[in-house]
Amino acid sequence: MALFDENVTITPAPRQRISRSATVGVWALAVSMLILLALTFLPTAYVIQRPGPVYDTLGATSAENGDEVPLISIEGAETYPTAGTLDLLTVQVVGNRERTPSWLELATAWFDPTKAVLPIDAIFPEGQTSEQRSEESAVLMTDSQNEATAAALSELGYDIGAHLSVHSLQEGSGAEGVIEEGDVIVSAGGTPVTSAAQLREVVNAGDGAPVEMVIERDGEERSVTVTPTESEIDGETIWLLGISLLSDYDFPIDVTIQLNNVGGPSAGMMFALGIIDTLTPGELNGGENIAGTGTISSDGTVGPIGGIQQKLWGAVGAGADWFLAPASNCDEVVGHIPDGLRVFSVEDLDDALTALDAISGDGDLDSLPTCTR
Repeated sequence: MALFDENVTITPAPRQRISRSATVGVWALAVSMLILLALTFLPTAYVIQRPGPVYDTLGATSAENGDEVPLISIEGAETYPTAGTLDLLTVQVVGNRERTPSWLELATAWFDPTKAVLPIDAIFPEGQTSEQRSEESAVLMTDSQNEATAAALSELGYDIGAHLSVHSLQEGSGAEGVIEEGDVIVSAGGTPVTSAAQLREVVNAGDGAPVEMVIERDGEERSVTVTPTESEIDGETIWLLGISLLSDYDFPIDVTIQLNNVGGPSAGMMFALGIIDTLTPGELNGGENIAGTGTISSDGTVGPIGGIQQKLWGAVGAGADWFLAPASNCDEVVGHIPDGLRVFSVEDLDDALTALDAISGDGDLDSLPTCTR
């Protein structure tokens, strides 16, 4: 049996030619992949803001040594059991001047309602390092804790005196060489100040203009002028004198707030509510899961914060059903409330307590202020 027939010629099948449209498609895909690859490595001028960790002011947190400790602990007064949660919200920033997010990361974040894409200058002003921003945030957090304690104890009827002193100065700031450590701030812009919040209000109202201040040094008063510098904390533009302040109060009891690796002033209101709940019988929140945000001054005024839309999503992720928002942030809240979350607007500590009373006692929730256009 023959395997081959020498008289038969086998002609290979003709090779099919790739159509012009298919060729164009292949090249377009290749170019797109190259562009996408390039965009992955090209530097950007933006950062991403997203929900950060959530902390229950009535719960526990990790100390620097890793031990679990109460987030708020009080000595010198009777304390009471609590239930539910009074959550404070944070935001995280993805990227910095040393490493910005890729264009692909930005594109993904752009279509994610829980995230925000912001110009890098809005978070890290030109000339400010990540270390400097962290230091400023830590100072603001310390001030916030003192102001919250003062607001809470004042609400409960404690007699508190206050004065504002300079703890340290930032190198290269406008205050360097003008103000010294230990100086007591008597007034700013002609307004007496006894808290860091009051001083910040005066400084920010000037929108960068030099601030005339009266300080007390070695028992004598003197006038000085300091030019603030622009900065950005949690998406909020603020003006800073470059000084670390201590609001010295005559607290009759010891209140310790333990919260590591969190900066900024936005937790003030929730700190104050946590302190009040710990010092009063019953459950301030009615055992409900409530979240909120807002700065606070010693007189109980609640101020605006940055990143509130991301904090709304953070509250939902933590299982909160209710949210207390600063009235001054309401324009950013309207149209951005996640399903299942009910938001109430508060201007001061009394508003927040009224809302909690209505929630815990099945009060008329519809009568409470909300964020509207």
